[in-house]
Amino acid sequence: MTQPAEAASPYSVHPGVLMVQKWIADLPAKTGRTLQQWIELVREEGPAEEKERRAWLKERHGLGTNTAWWLAERAFGNDMGIGEEDPATYLRQAGQHVEAMFSGGKAGLRPVYDALLALGKALGPDVRACPCKTIVPLYRRHVFAEIKPATRTRIDLGFTLKDAEPTGRLLSTGGRAKGDRITHRVAVTRLEEIDDDVRCWLSAAYEMDGE
Repeated sequence: MTQPAEAASPYSVHPGVLMVQKWIADLPAKTGRTLQQWIELVREEGPAEEKERRAWLKERHGLGTNTAWWLAERAFGNDMGIGEEDPATYLRQAGQHVEAMFSGGKAGLRPVYDALLALGKALGPDVRACPCKTIVPLYRRHVFAEIKPATRTRIDLGFTLKDAEPTGRLLSTGGRAKGDRITHRVAVTRLEEIDDDVRCWLSAAYEMDGE
């Protein structure tokens, strides 16, 4: 899904936006109500607290856990962490997420972030950067890397490197054992640390995701 707004943005629409679009489209057939009808019902008759709203939707209306959770949040303006179903809105929020991530005490990390983003996107035309509120995942077919401002002075650059042996700066995240895609990470605190090793690990993660 390519939208005109995407051409002017360094970011791409998060796969979660498509998931939300499908969820909204399927609601009437699966539940008997449109999204707007559910929102109106929750606001008029549902409990005030979000936890109780979720339980009410499951118990009173027989909704599944995910649908109850999303409706309970959506009825009161929460974007469920992946933006709206509108791609242009997501892209606008994506830029805002990045600005917020690298503001205040973390503002000094912005040049490092910009360099890592450029390095990732230079790996191939199929690389997509899709910011969330606290991380910027890089996708090929799946997430193959992520950029995360971990502290005021450090970015953790994560990789999907499967069973690669941790060595030196390259640390295990424990992700392989936990079933997480990001299995390794390297700390980057300044531009000079974006060296040949970092380029090699990032390229290897990109290539693995194309296999």
